[in-house]
Amino acid sequence: MHASFRTRRAVQLGFTANAVRPLPGSRAAFPAFFAGWLTAELAPHLLALTVADTAAHIAKRGLRRADKPGLAMAGLSAAGLASLIVSAQRAKGAVEDALVEALGPAYRQELSRPPSPKDLATPWGQLVLPFRMHDKEVRRDRDIAYAPGGRRFLLDVYRPREPVSGRPVLLQVHGGAWTVGNKDQQGIPLMLHMAQRGWVCVAINYPLSPSAHWPDHIVAAKRALAWIRQHITEYGGDPDYVVATGGSAGGHLSALLALTPNDPRLQPGFTEIDTSVQACVPHYGVYDFAATSGSRASTTRRHLLARFVVGKDPEEFLDEYVAASPLDRITDKAPPFFVVHGEHDTLVPVREAREFVRRLRELSPNTVAYAEIPGAQHAFDLFPSIRSAHVVRGVERFLEWTYVRYLINSGADPAAARPPR
Repeated sequence: MHASFRTRRAVQLGFTANAVRPLPGSRAAFPAFFAGWLTAELAPHLLALTVADTAAHIAKRGLRRADKPGLAMAGLSAAGLASLIVSAQRAKGAVEDALVEALGPAYRQELSRPPSPKDLATPWGQLVLPFRMHDKEVRRDRDIAYAPGGRRFLLDVYRPREPVSGRPVLLQVHGGAWTVGNKDQQGIPLMLHMAQRGWVCVAINYPLSPSAHWPDHIVAAKRALAWIRQHITEYGGDPDYVVATGGSAGGHLSALLALTPNDPRLQPGFTEIDTSVQACVPHYGVYDFAATSGSRASTTRRHLLARFVVGKDPEEFLDEYVAASPLDRITDKAPPFFVVHGEHDTLVPVREAREFVRRLRELSPNTVAYAEIPGAQHAFDLFPSIRSAHVVRGVERFLEWTYVRYLINSGADPAAARPPR
């Protein structure tokens, strides 16, 4: 019993230590991400399990006969998990500070529905069962074909249960290193939240490497956007107001989508359709696709891209990598951006997001908000957690503010931004 308890506490302590301070080095990047991501986002649950396991051990063995090294490790784990919970709560302030900096201190008064204390509070009830992602007020239309080609060209539509019309649209692009993933796995907390507040959300699949080669991925994303322009009114959406979001490789694709409106090279056979978006919210995205910044992480990634995604030598075909790189496609035509990145991201280092934001702010006349989320690993928003709940609500405020500004600038009534009752 001692050995079993001690082993459990040792393993938990290792995971907790890695979440508090991720293992350094490129070789440890993925193990550090996976262990740190789950531990950090499930810290309240793991703290409860640690306390329960320790209490059961003491109840069975008695305090005198309890395993002292195991108890010490349990105490250290509990302290580390408590610090992770405190760190997760800091996301609320980080997001709000980013919005105030970018939108101004009075931005909340400009929203169609200023957030209530309940909107800003941690939704503890929702977090008890974090993997149960469902909202009875949201309808989901599944597996709609947006282009010929099978399951990789399907999308889902999330919309309010009650019929709506003319509502703003959110396009969600999943991540997975351009090689794995699907529309059912990512962006669900944000889409449910936005659909519950009157938005129409579209989650897409797209062709994956190594079967597909670049630029098949971004061409598919633009085809999905073309489908939205032509068909989203049937689901209550406004085809003239579409914003893009996504995480990791999806952050790359959504950012590139926003920065390459109507690029004929990326719209073969449908160049006549407008593929601009009105705003973009990439999460922990890959921005330096061509490694032009010279960072070690981007250079290592470019070799992997050459082998599995692009299929071309990055030196000989550098121009094609540059054309696929959001960092190198920024112009003064960029729409409003809200860039979100984790402080402890071991897969895409945070300095890449900082450089992307710096260049955006240098060239774009539009709003550029940036939230660096304390203690966050890659993919921190895959399921509801303390941290992701605050980020989701901050993204909602940014998108609502952007939508109100769009309505005012287009001469429409800003009251149209209010969610339907």
